[in-house]
Amino acid sequence: MTTQAPGKAPENATGPISSSLPLLLLLLSATTGLVDAASVLGLGKVFTANMTGNVVFLGFAAAGTPGFKVIPAVMALIAFMVGAWGAGRLARAHTDLPLRRWLIRAAVAEAGLLWIAAAISTKIDIAAQAPEIAVLSVIVLTGFAMGLRNATVRALKVPDLTTTVLTLTITGIAADQVAGRSPNFLRRSAAVLSIFTGAAVGALLLLHVGLAVPLVLAGAVVLGATLLLTRNPASALPHRT
Repeated sequence: MTTQAPGKAPENATGPISSSLPLLLLLLSATTGLVDAASVLGLGKVFTANMTGNVVFLGFAAAGTPGFKVIPAVMALIAFMVGAWGAGRLARAHTDLPLRRWLIRAAVAEAGLLWIAAAISTKIDIAAQAPEIAVLSVIVLTGFAMGLRNATVRALKVPDLTTTVLTLTITGIAADQVAGRSPNFLRRSAAVLSIFTGAAVGALLLLHVGLAVPLVLAGAVVLGATLLLTRNPASALPHRT
């Protein structure tokens, strides 16, 4: 097994595949906005994709701030970590196997979890946050799915595209300015715009159609975008972490 420094492109992702991965990750970034719109607006102020925000919400809940609950935040964190653990094992199991096989398996798992969560969410009364078991089930399923995603993307090591966190991306836009230019400015800006767009679309869908729709759409984008990438012949090469 070979190693490489963080921030480097995948060793075997040369040529067409290295240029295709950022597009996939930008589409996945949009689904982060969809999922967080569903969780924050539909599941009672809890993030299931953005764990930084979730830890902050947990702090609010621990302090007894009205409108924030400890149990949903804790369950989201645990589910996210279990999903990330599973994704790490999946990545290591595919070290010497085709990249497309690894990514398709991860995408099918993530999309499946999101779609199951969507089905359960049709039973939720958003205003009443009931039944509680359905709310918690959707939190766990989406948290697991996003942990799986985050760990998979982390293993791909594409700079500036984590698909779930923007703090360092936005920092880089400003801090890396050299002679009026910022490295990867377009990629970084596109990442910000992707999550913003996903959040806006997710909020509109939730408010006007229902909680299930953003989750269904997120799963469809994850699976569809991954299948498009894996049509690239270069995805038949293994990815080494």
